Amino acid sequence: MNHALDTPEANDARRRVAALAAMAITIALGLASRHWPAALPGAWGKYPGDALWALTVFFGWRALRPRARTRDVALLALATSVAVECAKLWQAPWLVDFRYTTIGHLLLGHVFSWQNLVAYAFGVVGGVALDRLLPERAILRSRPAPTQAARPSSEH
Repeated sequence: MNHALDTPEANDARRRVAALAAMAITIALGLASRHWPAALPGAWGKYPGDALWALTVFFGWRALRPRARTRDVALLALATSVAVECAKLWQAPWLVDFRYTTIGHLLLGHVFSWQNLVAYAFGVVGGVALDRLLPERAILRSRPAPTQAARPSSEH
């Protein structure tokens, strides 16, 4: 039996790949929500894209911190989201110019909005739910791999 795939490093790598794949899917959904806003209820406005942005941040932190507790990843994602939103209050000319590029707009947005903070919270809660609802041995789960001593031996 090959236990090399059950090492903490191998589990970290699987968690990172899964988180990066989830980021890619979430980015695609976020871009779609902005490209085809009529596909969503009009009352939601642009906020699904904002929630998906925060979910992307959650998955980014999960990729960077594969062994972190879900709560810690959520706090990092929420802190990042709030910091980026509050940074919109800073209007340095070079930063304003960057925000008006496509990548700048996607990464940083333009105008501060309290409502965005609510949307970000929904996105982070979605990340927590996805992280916790996955099966016990799912690759996004932040649990260490079992040790050799904890596994029953099949060599008897």
